[in-house]
Amino acid sequence: MKKWSLYASATALVALLAAGCSTLDERQREWIFQPSDRSWGNSEASSVGMEDVWIEFESTLTGEPVKLHGLWLGGRAPESPDQPVMLYLHGARYNVAGSSPRMRRMNELGFSVLAIDYRGFGKSSKGLPSEDSAREDALEAWKWLAAQHPRQPRYIFGHSLGGAIGIDLASRVHDESGTIVESTFTSIADVVSSFKWGWLPFGPFITQRFEAISKVKDIGAPLLVVHGTADSLINPTLGRKLYDAATVPKMFVLVEGGSHHNLNSIGQGQYRSALTQLFRMHEPPLEPPSDMAANQPTVAHNASTPSL
Repeated sequence: MKKWSLYASATALVALLAAGCSTLDERQREWIFQPSDRSWGNSEASSVGMEDVWIEFESTLTGEPVKLHGLWLGGRAPESPDQPVMLYLHGARYNVAGSSPRMRRMNELGFSVLAIDYRGFGKSSKGLPSEDSAREDALEAWKWLAAQHPRQPRYIFGHSLGGAIGIDLASRVHDESGTIVESTFTSIADVVSSFKWGWLPFGPFITQRFEAISKVKDIGAPLLVVHGTADSLINPTLGRKLYDAATVPKMFVLVEGGSHHNLNSIGQGQYRSALTQLFRMHEPPLEPPSDMAANQPTVAHNASTPSL
């Protein structure tokens, strides 16, 4: 009887811990992704005229069918072999329509753009997203883009959380022409540590780690890292650390006064200059406007001799 009581107590403790871990994991996924079917402000109006895209596949994680919704914003018609296409991976909280203003700015820079909603967002399959499911969604979207546009150079773009997802994707594929991340971090643990209560020992309890700092070393194409000096959510030092860890040709662009959300608006000129220098090195660099002189991007064509 005594042994049975001990066994029952141990079983109850294990069940309690398991339930606690499950709840902790779910809470982290909710906090990190904040999945929604809402768009930001009146940004949905910017999506008018974009084409709906549906990407269907069977998940290797769950064995269930998945349907992702995306928006497509094309470029010149007909497409030429040198017309670049971009997979746009958004960050937390809002659906893909909320990214439509940024999509249009990327289109103005010369890209045809596919942006997707991860599972749990917008019109995509329901469910609470996770790091693993977002990784799978990004890879399937990349496969779709490659199948639809096999002749074009293909780029990966990620904003904030989407940048960490994008770096993971770039570390696993070998046909990208470049990767662009904006307002992105090194890891969730580093983001938590940057908060005022970050001295608390949360690290061991983080289940959704998004270790971009360890994966950026494995990407094989040029990397552009863009951050704003006034980003109050992701400290720009994290973007710089991400840049420093990369070993490919790379650039770091710091937009003076840029926040977490407005970089490809107020930093459009710096974006254009950086894209020309890093991804189109056979072309002469654009001369930046005079008011950008103090905010020139840091360029490293060889990781062993970075220009700081």
